[in-house]
Formats: sequence, structure tokens, C-alpha cells
Amino acid sequence: MSVDLILGLQWGDEGKGKIVDCLAPNYDVIARFQGGPNAGHTLNFNGNKYVLHTIPSGVFHENIINLIGNGVVIDPINFKQEIDKLIELNIDIQKNLFISKKAHLILPTHRILDAASEQSKGQSKIGSTLKGIGPTYMDKTGRNGIRVGDILSKDFKDQYEQLKAKHQKLIDIHDYEYDLTELEQKWFEGIEVLKSLNLVDGTYFINDLIKKGKKVLAEGAQGSMLDIDFGTYPFVTSSNTVTASACIGLGIPPKYINEVIGIAKAYCTRVGSGPFPSELEDATGELLRKEGHEFGATTGRPRRCGWLDVPALKYTIMINGVTQLVITKIDVLNEFDQIEVCDQYRLEDGTITQELPFDIAKSTIESVTKSFEGWKTNINDAESFDVLPELTTQYLNYLEEALEVPITMVSTGPEREKLIKKESLALS
Repeated sequence: MSVDLILGLQWGDEGKGKIVDCLAPNYDVIARFQGGPNAGHTLNFNGNKYVLHTIPSGVFHENIINLIGNGVVIDPINFKQEIDKLIELNIDIQKNLFISKKAHLILPTHRILDAASEQSKGQSKIGSTLKGIGPTYMDKTGRNGIRVGDILSKDFKDQYEQLKAKHQKLIDIHDYEYDLTELEQKWFEGIEVLKSLNLVDGTYFINDLIKKGKKVLAEGAQGSMLDIDFGTYPFVTSSNTVTASACIGLGIPPKYINEVIGIAKAYCTRVGSGPFPSELEDATGELLRKEGHEFGATTGRPRRCGWLDVPALKYTIMINGVTQLVITKIDVLNEFDQIEVCDQYRLEDGTITQELPFDIAKSTIESVTKSFEGWKTNINDAESFDVLPELTTQYLNYLEEALEVPITMVSTGPEREKLIKKESLALS
């Protein structure tokens, strides 16, 4: 009885969707455990590109159960749009998609409250995706939230109206203009779609599957550096994005967690505001953005780009208990004569360290880099570690030694087949 876990180790956008999709055939269940439609998991296969925001990335595999756990927040509007697209692709949603009744709902007024709050911050904006995620989690912890299971109750409309009225009072404080008419209509259409799907008590559902010997892959959203407790606070998301959150977001005990598969790009990106020690605000950063097609899958915003940050990776590997590492988008570095890595930080007082400062958002950090000669070779068609150029291997060997975790997979392109796996790859 075990659950393997996949999560991002940077600021999100590490390529988790592709890796989940590639590993899915090894599992019976893919379970999403936190986050909401602010996530964008991109999959490429059969010459097409698909972006999932709430639905687990195993949904394209016919015989795999996909569970949206209680730790996820769901916007019925976005959710219906995802469902509609999957139905167009002849995906049998009724057969393989299950939703925890304890997952919380994002109301139209959550979205508006998010936008009003962000607007009022002026220059102090955190770069919210404006999807209503933060206000929804605030209502959850404030014990005011509406959960998926509530849509089946007789007093659901009353619950909705009460929470909506509370939100409207808060929005009025911000003097923010809005119109709910269209949003509410679409929202209630989404509610009807939710009612037609498999709503389950996710805790019993997942534990029963595990007891029956089913293999589970838990799928995280965003990245560890965006964790509400351990990320670059306050420039973080509203949920816990680390390994421990899988237990809470699905309702499983820690003893079930087996392999923790951490995903990191061969460089770094970030969307929105917040500290980014290795950021490149020059032609090199622009080349990374161009070669990596670095634009948000959810927001469309250009991503900030920089070299790989080893201190940050060591930190997220530590707090997650990562047992194996996946390096994605290494092919993006094909065109670089020289590749840098942030190996250490130089703090304002001159201290050299590999530890993240407590208040990294207010700290002045200079990236101390280590240089590697670029391989200047197209590695997109490499099918094994043995055929990678020597300079690519040197780069990967350095990372393994510096991070003290084995690299078991390397992604050399966005498509399913562009994934090199080690023979020693250990999964449930």
C-alpha cells in the first residue's frame, strides 16, 4: 500500500503535467491534492496541446481513476469549460473522474474580491492570477466556505446568498465596480455540471482504493517556492504545495507516501512579483524566454527567467523529502555557449551561504554563479542518458552531486515521448 507523489520544486511551471501524463500508465489512480484553476498543467501528444487547470493529468488515459481531492478549490465556470473540452475529445468523464465533496467552491464574488484586493495594493501587488483562489482559502479557514457537497443540500441557494452578501460588503470597501449578472449565470450552469458528475467522500474513496492495492500518484500544483508557509512569503500562493499537503489534501496517512518525485526545470522561471535571486533581466533572460516559450499556461503572462537556483532547490528537496529528481526543458539550453548556475547566495553583509534567508522577500541577495560550457548540440531526440553529449552529462552530474538526489528522468521536449528514464527508476 503506497502513494507516489509528484510536485514542483521551483515557482511552478516545471512541467508537472507532462511527467504525470507520462507516468500515468504505471498507476491506477491520479489524485490532485491542492490548488485551483490558477494551475496550468500542459500536455502535448498526438500533435496537439492540452492545458488542464483543475482536472488531474491522468484524465486522457481511459482506465485510470482521476480524483480531485478535498484540498483543491474548484471554480464551476472554469471547470465546466474544461469538462466541455474533454467531452469534445470523447473523454468519458462519467467513467474516470471523481470529485471530493469536501473540496471548496470558488464563487463569482471570490474572483471579484481577489481583483479588488489586488488593485488596492498598488505597487505592492503580489501578482495574483485573479482566479479567486486566495479569498476562497480565506473563507475555508474562516469557516465560511461552501463545499462541493453543499450543492446537493436543500439550503444551498441560501448558503450562496449569505456568502455572496458578505463578499459584497468587503468589495464595497475597496470601491470596486463590478457586474455579477453574466458570471452568476455561468457559475450556476457549472454547478449543474458538477451535480451530474461523480461526487464522492474523497477520504473514504482514496483510502479504500489504497487498501485494495491500487497504485496512486498524487499530483501537486504550483511549486514549493510558492508554498504559503515555506515559500517566498508574501509572494506565494494560498495553499501548501509541499509533500505534507498531499496527506491533508487527500485524507491519507503519511505512512502511505513512498516515492517523492520532484520536478525542476534546467533553469528557473517565475510569474508575478516576488524575489528571484538568479533572474536575468538582459538578453540572456530574453533568450531563455524565447527558447523555452515561457508564457503562463493560465495567465498568458511572460515569465521572468533566470539560471537554475541550487540553494533554493536544496531547500525544497529538503522540506519535501524528495527521493528522485526530474529535470525538464534541458533542451532549452541547447543554444547557449555558456550555462550558469546560481551555486550560492551573497547576502547584503557579505555572507556567502546556501541557505535561504528567513525573509527572502526583503533581503538583498546576489547570485554567486558557477559556469558550464554549453553543449551547443540538439539533444531533443536523445533516447537514453548514454547518448547525451558529455557536456550535458557533466551538467547533470554536477546537479546530482550538489543536490544529493538521483536524477531519474530528463525531459528533452514537450511531447510525451521526449523523456529519458533511467533503468533504476523506482515507482510503486
